[in-house]
Amino acid sequence: MKYGKLVRDRIPDITRAKGRHPKTHVAGDEEYWEKLLKKLDEEVSEYKKSGDPEELADVLEVIKAICRFKGLSKREIETLRKKKAEERGGFEERIILDET
Repeated sequence: MKYGKLVRDRIPDITRAKGRHPKTHVAGDEEYWEKLLKKLDEEVSEYKKSGDPEELADVLEVIKAICRFKGLSKREIETLRKKKAEERGGFEERIILDET
């Protein structure tokens, strides 16, 4: 079966332990970025369908990988999040904009 998708680091070992013989390669920067974005879409979609917290954890894992790839620390992302929340608010009040 062909996949061509980004998988977690231990998946080839887990697959081998099941007696299968996975074919893999290490992505270059351009391919890795493309696959990270696809993986983010995939994991968000899976969470939306299931509501399973494990899928939400997968979303966070992909976001963590994106941050590492882009050279962003947790602190930098959190600073950006806080700044935006201070300027525009969060989503706690459940406000729906119906019209302007």
